[in-house]
Amino acid sequence: MTTEEEAEKNYRSGLPGILGVIDTFISKVEAAILALGVLLMALNTVTNVVARFVFGNSIMFSGELNRILIIMITFAGIGYAARHGRHIRMSAIYDALPVGGRKVLMIFIALFTSAVMFFLFYYSLVYIADMYSKGRVLPSLRLPIWIIYIWVPLGFLVTGIQYLLTAVKNLTSRDVYLSTGVVDGYKDTETEV
Repeated sequence: MTTEEEAEKNYRSGLPGILGVIDTFISKVEAAILALGVLLMALNTVTNVVARFVFGNSIMFSGELNRILIIMITFAGIGYAARHGRHIRMSAIYDALPVGGRKVLMIFIALFTSAVMFFLFYYSLVYIADMYSKGRVLPSLRLPIWIIYIWVPLGFLVTGIQYLLTAVKNLTSRDVYLSTGVVDGYKDTETEV
């Protein structure tokens, strides 16, 4: 197990009180969803390949199941990336600012991103309600299509909460945080080519 995997397994939020409990709980749920999703997708894909080449028939619902799992992994993953400060950042101006300026900008970025995530959460619920009203189903699994998109608002909600917690962390601490557990800065590592 790598040190990063150990850190995720033993993750404890640096936030105080109930916010720390919420942050830690969300972390555990995200890790379980991502691990289960990747394992199920690999198992489904390998099983389908074996069925196709050994028995001459693909599993009828394999593509639909992978589509569900991709949606689940993607939208659980955006919260995970936010928690670990791993989203792509355009940081040229941010890096040029003094610490106080970076802190103010990070609070603004976290609050703005949180607001955007909650906005997308709302509109994804509207979209799901529209899908529900149409009554469409998946051809093979016969599941209503709206069910597979439940992961979209959940992902936006968790990510919005994570960015809100990042803003709170920056408001309540001296250092600048990219997420509730990642202090701003670059690792000084050398890589050989």
